[in-house]
Amino acid sequence: MAARRGPTFRRRELGKELRRLREKKGYSTKEAAAAIESSDTKLNRVESGHNQLPRVRDLEDLLDFYGVTDRNDRDSLLTLHRESLSPDWYRPYQNFMPSGALLYAGLESDAVTMRAWHSQVVFGLLQTESYTRAMFMTAKPVDERTTEFVEENVALRMKRKEIVHGDDPIELRVIIDEAALRRVIGGPDVMREQYEEIERVAALDHVTVQILPQNLVTYRASANFVILDFDSKLDPVVMEDGPQVMTVSDKPREVWLYARRFDAMRESALAPVKTAEFLHRLAREIDVD
Repeated sequence: MAARRGPTFRRRELGKELRRLREKKGYSTKEAAAAIESSDTKLNRVESGHNQLPRVRDLEDLLDFYGVTDRNDRDSLLTLHRESLSPDWYRPYQNFMPSGALLYAGLESDAVTMRAWHSQVVFGLLQTESYTRAMFMTAKPVDERTTEFVEENVALRMKRKEIVHGDDPIELRVIIDEAALRRVIGGPDVMREQYEEIERVAALDHVTVQILPQNLVTYRASANFVILDFDSKLDPVVMEDGPQVMTVSDKPREVWLYARRFDAMRESALAPVKTAEFLHRLAREIDVD
């Protein structure tokens, strides 16, 4: 699979290198931030890839402060900075995205493999448009959202699915709790269509979908999460999808912990070859109901 190099990837790559240079010199973020008349909070967000470093002059000053004099090294970082300022694909939707989702959306499109666990609803990249719209419409009056908010989020979710169905698709491995599949969203017709969509996507060579039966006495993670792996330039990250906010971390200990949780559930879940049969059974049962 070809390496992915979107603006978010470039921001994280630049931030990682700036952190390495700072730590090599033994400077604190406060000392480095003072060199460009900024705050340590802002510099921390640049180093973590959350924020852009908007001015070329700031990068030049940081490189001077860190003692980077080699012209090739400086040019390489300046190119990286320029590429990091390109517009992200999700910009048209960003006013409707929850906290944490901006960083995650960019990372998702830059990843080469994805491991996901969902226990409440069908995983987003497997959802049909009807299922997604029904889910948002159900919450609309409770959360006091506008119709525009609903439609923009539906469009965003369908746009995200391009990483699964495009010319250079991500390698996707998903575990879904049976309870998420039995929770009726939008009615029986919507659910039947959703089961068919999961079966269709699961048949793709680069996709693996497993179901964790609800009557199985086994470990289940309490929160939905996604682990993203990149090429060798960036460390993997984990995203935990909370009720109000997405949290993203690249701390090795946290990534390892969630990978262990995923592996434990993968070993307990039904084999991938049984996914279609299980979905057919759910479709028959919903017809009876």
